[in-house]
This record gives sequence, C-alpha cells and structure tokens, in this order.
Amino acid sequence: MKPGVGELPIGALLCDADGCLFPSEEPAFDACAEVTNGFLAELGSSRRFSGEALRLATTGMNFRTTASRLAAAEGRALEPAALAGWVESEQRAVTAHLATVLRPDPLVSEPLERLAAGHALALVSSSAAGRIDVCLQATELQELFPRERRFSAESSLPVPTSKPDPAIYLHALARLGLEPERALAVEDSIPGAESAIAAGCPTIGNVMFVPSEERAERRQALERAGVVEVVSSWGELELLLEPIELRGAGVSA
Repeated sequence: MKPGVGELPIGALLCDADGCLFPSEEPAFDACAEVTNGFLAELGSSRRFSGEALRLATTGMNFRTTASRLAAAEGRALEPAALAGWVESEQRAVTAHLATVLRPDPLVSEPLERLAAGHALALVSSSAAGRIDVCLQATELQELFPRERRFSAESSLPVPTSKPDPAIYLHALARLGLEPERALAVEDSIPGAESAIAAGCPTIGNVMFVPSEERAERRQALERAGVVEVVSSWGELELLLEPIELRGAGVSA
C-alpha cells in the first residue's frame, strides 16, 4: 500500500514547470506547432499539427524528443547538427511567445511562498533553461526557484534527454544531496510522473492547469502511473503538507 502524503519524510519539493507552475503548455504548443510543421515540411512529410493536436500527442516531452520521433516515423535519420538547429529554432519561438502571454498567478505564488518558508523548493523540467528562466520571470516566481535549484533535462545534463527518462530527477537529487524518498515531486503529465517515480521519488499529480474536460482522465492516468495523490491546486497541496513536521529540510546547493 502506498503511504499517505502525511506519512512521507519530505525534505524538498521538486516541481515540474510547464503545466504545473504556470499554464504554459497551450501557448507553447501553439508556437511549437509552427516550428514542427516547418520541420515536417523539410522532411518531405505531408503531416501537419495544430497546437492542440501537438499538445495531445506530445505533452511531457521536449522538442528534441518530439522531432526525433517524428523523423523516425518518416523513416528519416537526423544529423545531430540539424536536430540542434531545429531545437534552437523551437526554443527561440516558444520562449518569445511565452514571455508575452504568461502572467503572475496568486493561486500559485501565494501557496508556494508559504510552502517555501518551511520547504526547500527546486524546479525539475524537460524544457530548456532559457525558456524556464523567461517563464519564471513572467510569472514572478524566479525568487522562489534560485538558479542553482533549476534543473533542465535539455540544458543541465551532459546528454540532453526528456521525461519519462529519470535522468533529470537523478541529477537534481544528486546536486541537492537528497535521497529520493525524501523528495516529493509534483507533476502534471504522465511522462513527468513516470520520470519522478522511476527515480524513486514519491510523486503528487497536480491537475490545476489541465483543461477541465481532460482532468478526470488525467487524474486516473496519474493514479495508474503510481502517484501518491492527485491535487487540483497548489493550495490543496499546501493543505496536504500542512500537518507534516519537516525533518532535515536543508539541502546542499
């Protein structure tokens, strides 16, 4: 039987970014779809995506993984330099768009500020570091997640990867000096939850920014993936953690 949240010896919260700390997925996929369709055209493929179709097909994966899989589906192998160029183009387009559409949200910032008073916070994402930085600044969350506690599967690892690969969680745990059972991950996507769970972290599903018509299905899928609990907001997570006496909250930066 899985332990309840109140039974977990939590030392830090490891928070996913896109779709978890801010509603970036829909606008990001709108911008990403334009780059993806250009990429497909260069491959000679007739396949095209709307932003919504791309979101539904690839949530939780970064563009590097998406492009590699699309190329493989077309029977094409990508040269590393060509892939790097497309990844850079996608990062520029999405980051510029997110900087104009994201706004601070007190329903996120206020619970997180209270949680940060007693919990070490870190960010663990598949997205590139530059995109993370812009999103945190636009949503005014940058002070809660210092640069030394921001971990990107695209930018922080010797070999870029993407969730559900647990590499970025293992990297974050090592840098923070935490055993996985003492780090509570918060994820909105199935690949994200699978990544955290594979690294040994107890994991909370957060469906705050999941479209309302998809929440019931996402909740069930997160539960099947093995999350400890599913919450509908950061405020609800705060209430779950409130009775926990934090033991050894300090982490080594």
